[in-house]
Amino acid sequence: MLSFFLISLAVLALLSIIFEEVTHINKAKTTLFLGCISWVTLFICAKTPTQQHLVSEQLNDNLLEIATLWLFLMSTMTFVAYLNAKGLIQGLVQKIFPQQLSVRLLMILVALFSLVLSSFCDNVTSTLVSLGLLTTFKLEAKVRLRMAVLIIFAVNSGGVALITGDVTTLMIFLEGHVKISELLMLSIPSMISVMLLAIIFSLKSTGQVNTTPVKHQYQAVDIIIAIIFFSTILATMALNVLYAIPPVLTFLTGLSIMFLIGHIFRSNKEESRILEYVRQIEYDTLLFFLGILLLVGMLKEIGTLDLLAQAYTQFDPNISNFITGIGSALLDNVPLTAALLKADPILNTPEWLSLTYAVGVGGSLLVIGSAAGIIAMTKVKELTFVSYLRYVPALLLCYSIGYSLTLYLAYHFYS
Repeated sequence: MLSFFLISLAVLALLSIIFEEVTHINKAKTTLFLGCISWVTLFICAKTPTQQHLVSEQLNDNLLEIATLWLFLMSTMTFVAYLNAKGLIQGLVQKIFPQQLSVRLLMILVALFSLVLSSFCDNVTSTLVSLGLLTTFKLEAKVRLRMAVLIIFAVNSGGVALITGDVTTLMIFLEGHVKISELLMLSIPSMISVMLLAIIFSLKSTGQVNTTPVKHQYQAVDIIIAIIFFSTILATMALNVLYAIPPVLTFLTGLSIMFLIGHIFRSNKEESRILEYVRQIEYDTLLFFLGILLLVGMLKEIGTLDLLAQAYTQFDPNISNFITGIGSALLDNVPLTAALLKADPILNTPEWLSLTYAVGVGGSLLVIGSAAGIIAMTKVKELTFVSYLRYVPALLLCYSIGYSLTLYLAYHFYS
């Protein structure tokens, strides 16, 4: 009965997201409320002090994971907010992209940019930077919506081929189930599926777009902070691989350097107090993450994810992997992958590779299925749960083709 009630809260949270446009209640508020109520219920239903202590430990573990993500988000979003405010991202786009180009070409270029960037950066940073590109072009609402959906799919696809790009890929690698050389093969189906989606979206897109003119009045401190940002990204990858330093620690270090540099170079006449950019972050994004992760953590603690792991072993691994990818659109792929690794299924290399692709890309099928989608939903006003649903058929087609290519290549080279 308790499990049924808690699962009902998770379903209610999903419905609150779906019908946000009808209820006009911010999804961050509803998910946060229901996430908190689910844990309050766990405490109330704990019958003994021992059970209460166990729930408390579980909550602390969950809050630690959330705090880590919050701090990481705060760091990356502050950097991006600063660079956007100073026009540095727009200036970079104007140098890389033509001043005038067709919408079709823009879709392909943005898809490639997001795909490559997410292979080396985390999904959060890649999504924020890629969405920042959209602000430099004068796009119609429908085009901007398709571009946001394309970025979500490209960011999730790019992360599966390298351990620096996606947490689930890193988890499977650290368990010794795949090698880096084997993971690189996933870049082929990822690129093909992303380009296919870009072509599908571009078929209905016509016309030309121009970049928004930006006055390049950069100061020395702005250039230095931009260098610190990209150096932090590179350091995050290198230090994590070499010394297992958590990405959040490296990004907080980079953020602290940003603050110190800004303080040293700031004159009395300057109004750009860097700490102000922290206040410009949309905390709705962070609150939404908090509510979602509280609910997912609750589902993990009541054993729902373990039940899914048990169901996984009842079918052919290739079918189970495909369905697991679809399931990651509803449940966070990190605890889902952790549950599967804990179940320790007996899989060969091609099956582990297909699972890596599935849990990495499958979250794109729903806007709430990945960090990229959640961030995009709070940054692009046209993007809602319902508006995203119209693109599910195209996303499912590209996901299925990418998954099929992964199986073909994996069995061809590693069976």
